[in-house]
Amino acid sequence: MNEMHRKPTARVDAPPRRVPDPADPCVMVIFGAGGDLTHRLLMPALYNLAQTKLLPKNFALIGLGTADRTTESWREDLRAGLERAQSRIGEIDDAVWHQIAPRMQYLRGDLNDAALYQKIGAALEETDRRYQTGGNAIFYLAVADRFFATIVDKLGEAGLTHQNLDGDGKRFWRRVVIEKPFGNSVESARVLNDQILNTLRENQVFRIDHYLGKETVQNIMAFRFANGLFEPIWNRDRVDHVQITSAETVGVEKRGKFYESTGALRDMVPNHVLSLLSLVAMEPPARFDAGSIRNKKTEVLNAIRPVTPEHAVRAQYGAGTIGGEKAVAYRHEPDVAPNSTVETYVALELEVDNWRWAGVPFYIRTGKHLSDRKTEIAIRFKQAPAAPFIDMPDCGLRPNWLVLRIQPDEGISLQFEVKRPGPVVELAAVKMDFHYNDWFPREPNVGYETLLYDVMIGDPTLFMRADTVEQAWRIVQPLIDAWAADPGPIATYPSGSHGPTAADELIERSGRAWRPVELPPELRD
Repeated sequence: MNEMHRKPTARVDAPPRRVPDPADPCVMVIFGAGGDLTHRLLMPALYNLAQTKLLPKNFALIGLGTADRTTESWREDLRAGLERAQSRIGEIDDAVWHQIAPRMQYLRGDLNDAALYQKIGAALEETDRRYQTGGNAIFYLAVADRFFATIVDKLGEAGLTHQNLDGDGKRFWRRVVIEKPFGNSVESARVLNDQILNTLRENQVFRIDHYLGKETVQNIMAFRFANGLFEPIWNRDRVDHVQITSAETVGVEKRGKFYESTGALRDMVPNHVLSLLSLVAMEPPARFDAGSIRNKKTEVLNAIRPVTPEHAVRAQYGAGTIGGEKAVAYRHEPDVAPNSTVETYVALELEVDNWRWAGVPFYIRTGKHLSDRKTEIAIRFKQAPAAPFIDMPDCGLRPNWLVLRIQPDEGISLQFEVKRPGPVVELAAVKMDFHYNDWFPREPNVGYETLLYDVMIGDPTLFMRADTVEQAWRIVQPLIDAWAADPGPIATYPSGSHGPTAADELIERSGRAWRPVELPPELRD
């Protein structure tokens, strides 16, 4: 096994693993029950929760769709989805499946029809009588964003969002989970927030971002604030710059229509990428609770200056080769205009205008059809003075990097200088590597388990608040406006490459360089 990737030989003593709080009995109502999200992610996540005994015993599932089908056929489709997901969830345990399968129900209807919501209300009452779900309900909006406000309005009109937490009588809650995109501009986000909060309270709304369900993302705060070693150097005095990369090898595949109206900037930056940035750059919270953490995340987004076209690059993938296979250009993808100027890659230089980060640039990039699949946060520290080594041949000091790997092979690495063994003083850059899979048993996970469990227990820590969403859109709004006013021409980059040369030029203006997109051999899938 590679020297830099080996099993640990000793462990630090730790207290016994804390047993999670039991989730409340509840029923989950999925709008968009026949869609890809439900089959590929939601059902495998619910299965994993049942397998790890975190799913409430008194749990039921209601699916809503427009297709004319039976509960039995929907159940069979979900089972088939689990079988396709075995590489991520392991071999299916029939005993676990049969904890959930009998408690499924499919309802057909039009999302704009008030009659559908009457059927939902009746189904909730019947489910509560049969399975004692306590009247608690999660409404999961796994549908196109144009339906978000309509569904919430109709749920409110039918009395299905009413909850009783403090009054007399039966106590029960109602919560709504909303997938991205949450708006497509700062103004549309404000309008959508206003529409939804006209019916719901903020503590009923869970704006979900599946990136925040990944272990390394959640570990950022623990790593920063639980270790006295790193937090004192986590500032402008010691950090030269930060790079956040989210690279994908896949293209738009069958999502051409969606991508033509969205693009890489809207699809990735205001949610995934800025969520990562906020965790890296936020100030220490007073307490490790949802309110304190979300306040600090929003505060740091508020400190980021709106980005202008001079500090941004956009590009679109052309033809090329990925993994030895030929890849077509974006303009040749299904449902994409032959003269499209929609970006599939974006790189930005951001400034956090506060005391901790003044003068430290944050470089972010995200793109499709790149050479490797990789998401990482890389902090480069300022160079040590080279004076003690000035008389040595080739005395240039390599940079110190702290890298938080989100995917693949979640973990953390630290690069630093040491003396190479031998009779002369010669420096070499080495790396200490922590791999989650080396230290902890691998648990089946598709990225939604923690998030769904948090909805069930009412913990909003990993979800975006209304003002947080609006701050994220505020940062990128000047680019949205500028690119709409001048849509082209747009630069291209070969599929399977590291991205456009203009992105290299963006970071090279300050004498810096991007870390390679290509993965080292030991981290390749």
